[in-house]
Amino acid sequence: MKIVRYQINGDAVKYGWMLDDKIGEIQGDIFGEYRRREAKTPIAEIKLAAPCLPTKILCVGRNYVDHARELGNEVPKVPLIFLKPSSSIISNGENIILPPQSNQVEHEAELVVVIGKRGRNITPETAKEYIFGYTIGNDITARDLQKADGQWTRAKGFDTFCSFGPWIDTEFDASDAVVTCRVNGQMRQMASTRDMVFNVSTLIAYISSVMTLEPGDIIFTGTPAGVGELKNGDIVDVEIEGLGKLSNPVKV
Repeated sequence: MKIVRYQINGDAVKYGWMLDDKIGEIQGDIFGEYRRREAKTPIAEIKLAAPCLPTKILCVGRNYVDHARELGNEVPKVPLIFLKPSSSIISNGENIILPPQSNQVEHEAELVVVIGKRGRNITPETAKEYIFGYTIGNDITARDLQKADGQWTRAKGFDTFCSFGPWIDTEFDASDAVVTCRVNGQMRQMASTRDMVFNVSTLIAYISSVMTLEPGDIIFTGTPAGVGELKNGDIVDVEIEGLGKLSNPVKV
């Protein structure tokens, strides 16, 4: 099932589900008990929002060997995790804003895991029980500030630097899916999720050994090689085979 958050004519944002090209409202708690209304509203008549409201945006750095090497870094021996603020969230179609503090803003195409129930000290063997579904992400990064600061909060935390969506697919198989990024139609990144250094179950187990995961929390699982600069007027498209496409214009 594909889960969305949406609004019609500026009304309050609601959860919904998508069937073909139509949306139906979901009443209740999508992570608990809920009721689905008939999917009858054409998707062309609604505006999609980010598909969930995470308490935490967790990200994994250098989780593809070639990406670690392209930036001159060693591959981590354990997952390298960091956070992005909720104020950085944008959804499909919204503008990525280039901040004046940076001269080198780059795209990072990623598979994103959505957590479905509360968990702490989760084992790799039981991790799948805590996955609600998957969506698509772009971990936008001010690369020059990342290098200058040493730690990554500023480089990763600007408003509009966390794009994810357009929906959550609760039945998606993430074991071997091709992740691509195109800028103005030109291919920049392409790799399979099977190439991750640490797979999804390992990431959930490791992160939950540090902090409690809550329903709706999201994990950006790392980006393949090929990250590149974004310029005013660009259109950046992140696509994951079988999951969909996330598209954002770039503005100043």
